[in-house]
Amino acid sequence: MPRKICENCNERAACVLRYDRSILCRECFCRVFEEEVHQTITKYELFKPGQKVAIGASGGKDSAVLMQVMKILNERYNYGLTLYLLSIDEGISGYRDHSLEEVKFHSNNYGLELKILSYKDLYNWSMDEIVAVAGRKSNCTFCGVFRRQALDRGAWQLGVDIVATGHNGDDVAETVLMNMLRGDVGRLSRCTAITTADDPSGIPRVKPLKYQYEAEIVKYARHSKVRYFSTECTYAPGAHRGHIREYLRAATKIRPHVVLDIIKAGESFEVKDGVKLPIKSRCTRCDYISSQPVCKACLLLEGLNTGRPLLGIGKTKEGRVKKYKTIKIESGEKCGKTDDCCSKEKEKKCEINDDEIETCGNPAAGLQAKDLEKLSIAAEASDLF
Repeated sequence: MPRKICENCNERAACVLRYDRSILCRECFCRVFEEEVHQTITKYELFKPGQKVAIGASGGKDSAVLMQVMKILNERYNYGLTLYLLSIDEGISGYRDHSLEEVKFHSNNYGLELKILSYKDLYNWSMDEIVAVAGRKSNCTFCGVFRRQALDRGAWQLGVDIVATGHNGDDVAETVLMNMLRGDVGRLSRCTAITTADDPSGIPRVKPLKYQYEAEIVKYARHSKVRYFSTECTYAPGAHRGHIREYLRAATKIRPHVVLDIIKAGESFEVKDGVKLPIKSRCTRCDYISSQPVCKACLLLEGLNTGRPLLGIGKTKEGRVKKYKTIKIESGEKCGKTDDCCSKEKEKKCEINDDEIETCGNPAAGLQAKDLEKLSIAAEASDLF
């Protein structure tokens, strides 16, 4: 079998570019990859000379490659940027503590200042503690919401002008598909933006790797010997994005252009007249950008701090409301709902359906329907999520 030769320099080939099937050696591939990122930066004018840029560093392949490419391009093309590293410690034992060691290595290797913020310090909750009370089903919702705000707070503390994240083309395509499946028109109309500025401070975020395939980021890391932490998040299995990722990988094997095609379709998306979109305002509690009076992060924290961890998770289903009745009875009596309900208490909350109000009660305890009107009953409602 003849040896494959690089199309640029006639050296031994090492890889094939996915989008145009070009055959390249290691050195040419790394150079082409860096030039493509440079073209993205210059085409969309992501940075201006003299800016302070915080690179969102998780220790994974995307952020590790972004660190090296930004360092190289900043020196090669004299961007005039001052680079920092910004990491978020979610408090996931056995995962984030190890990945942060890689970030610290890169900080020392590249000579970049590193800022680490933790969920525990910011919210008084770690992800391990959140999962312990809320379960594994909604952990990505908590982490995603808190992480966005944590990145903004870290950027404020560093005093940077812009934040660069390692989102790659596959990430953007997955987000487009997720928003389409959820019918989230508001997010679908802006999820492909290469520059976003969601926070009230005006510190934007950019995605220099927006048009780079995930597989080629892995190739670049391998060929340029970039160290990174490759273990998947402990709580990632079962996440909605994981199913979309598997579908996209299968589709890419059939049609290599599918990732860029989905991104292009998302960029061309337009909302027709008359469709109601969320109106951005500010949270009345923390002053963070929000489309509701209380932002998602504050709502999630309220649920955690009040013993209702699923408060703010999902959407309320019309008509599904759980009602509680507080019935005052004599000590030692029971209302009859459960064996131990109200036992040895003068007042107890009991979950009662609407059609049970007239018949609730234990006849032996003297709670006949005719006597209900004599009792002091207070009602309160809570959404059933």
